[in-house]
Amino acid sequence: MDNDVSAGGTTTIVGRLALGVTLLAFGLGSTKVIDGVTTADAVSLAHYVGGVALFVVGLLAFRDRDTAAGTAFSALGALWFTWAVTAGNQMSDHAAGLFLLLFALVTLSLTLGASGGLLDQGTYGLFFVSLLLLAIGRLAGNDALGKVGGWFAVAAGAVAWYAATAALAHWPTTLPRRAAGRGVTAAG
Repeated sequence: MDNDVSAGGTTTIVGRLALGVTLLAFGLGSTKVIDGVTTADAVSLAHYVGGVALFVVGLLAFRDRDTAAGTAFSALGALWFTWAVTAGNQMSDHAAGLFLLLFALVTLSLTLGASGGLLDQGTYGLFFVSLLLLAIGRLAGNDALGKVGGWFAVAAGAVAWYAATAALAHWPTTLPRRAAGRGVTAAG
């Protein structure tokens, strides 16, 4: 079994934990699966952990010359900070949908450029789908799409949390590689 672990630095682990917790809180609030818990209840967590802490972690990653993590955590910190600051304001559904759509494009870029491995790519990819569904739901006035988007955020948070925990606990982060079948040769 291949136990290759993409540990990353301390800043990457802290960033993954902050992102995971924020996505879990935001996603569970969006699904409304817990009675009385909504996305509004995630605002403080999103402001400080998702916004401020992630942005600072992004700056620290840049200092460590980790441009991929620095870009991801700084951009996502800006997303959460902006979302938290504007959360109580009167905003049209179309303006909120546009905000979510623009950040969905940012997460698409993070997905395509993720250099931290499959778990980071999975986190950003699931978050992209979440933001896209939430944006379409707001633009179309469809609450059901918002709930589905919330579940994708929960899944993204779980993957981010696992990636951080796997790095700390030295758990595997890649799937075992299968040897090529008989008569098959690998180039390279």
